[in-house]
Amino acid sequence: MGEALLKNEERALFALRQLYRAYGYQPYKMSKFEEYDLYLRNKDFLVSDRIIAFTDTNGRLMALKPDVTLSIIKNTEDSSSEKRKVYYNENVYRVSPRTGHYKEILQTGLECIGSIDLYDLYETVLLAAKSLAAISEDFVLDISHLGILNAILESIGGDSAWKRGVTECIASKNRHDLKKLCEGLPADQTERLCSLIGIYGDGATVLPQLEALCEGETAKAALEELRALNGLLQGSPLASRIRFDFSIVNHMSYYNGIVFRGFLAGISEGVLSGGRYDKLLRRMGKEGGAVGFALYLDLLEELSSNRSDFDVDALVLYSDSTPIEELTEVVDRLTAAGECVSVQKTIPQKLRYRRLVELGKGAEQ
Repeated sequence: MGEALLKNEERALFALRQLYRAYGYQPYKMSKFEEYDLYLRNKDFLVSDRIIAFTDTNGRLMALKPDVTLSIIKNTEDSSSEKRKVYYNENVYRVSPRTGHYKEILQTGLECIGSIDLYDLYETVLLAAKSLAAISEDFVLDISHLGILNAILESIGGDSAWKRGVTECIASKNRHDLKKLCEGLPADQTERLCSLIGIYGDGATVLPQLEALCEGETAKAALEELRALNGLLQGSPLASRIRFDFSIVNHMSYYNGIVFRGFLAGISEGVLSGGRYDKLLRRMGKEGGAVGFALYLDLLEELSSNRSDFDVDALVLYSDSTPIEELTEVVDRLTAAGECVSVQKTIPQKLRYRRLVELGKGAEQ
């Protein structure tokens, strides 16, 4: 009963902390504040570029943290052979796209930084799927590979504005506007880009479709990495919940390689986002590779509530004449049996209780 009283996000934190520790990830804790310049230099990586800033007592311009990943990278030393694996549970402060007001958002996630290889990609994607499964069995994890899209765009050419427009059309599955952007291109190049919109499904369905699109060493290498990752994931009991979707194009200025997004039934937007972000490390003067994800626990408020119809199992009423020994004995007995108990002298107006225990009356109702 006690667990049922926890909010969705609180229950998720308990389960996810155990999951990440089981795979050797260490807890990371950061201050609520970070130098504003860190976020100013990387505004295009942030979900929102509106940041709460203030001047500290020493004159430095500080910010109330809108992101955790940037802080982790800043405080991680370069290593060509080691990997730093951390997880975090942090509140970040952003403007809510739904309300337009600043909101404190509970976010959890993990980062693997350093000498990244195929196993690290597999482990991160697997943990993303397990994170979603820890919250609800009705989930989907969609995976893409930016190496393939980037290779196709580079082979066609075009300036950065055009590439950005194409990427936005693919992300929104907007075939009509994509064709307009491709006017003047050879028909086969237009078709290669448009076909990415319709590529969705399991590995057996998607990988053969991608083979026809991947020309050149870069695209073929990306396809082989995707094929190897799919082979590893097929050994997981969660494989049926993992799909390939090339409309997933997370922050192409920073991400490279594998990217993914997680969805839960009953929530209108993605609750998990991540991928490989070596580009972000380079931007911040770091070597090596990095892969990770963030899970936005505030969105779990949209899930249908699993709370009980009652706030407590037992409401224990006592009076000034009730022996304290009797009161503690009853409470100890009830809580030892796993019941949730509220001890009161009068019945609170809004408390929903399963049964009433009135001490001194010799009866439980």
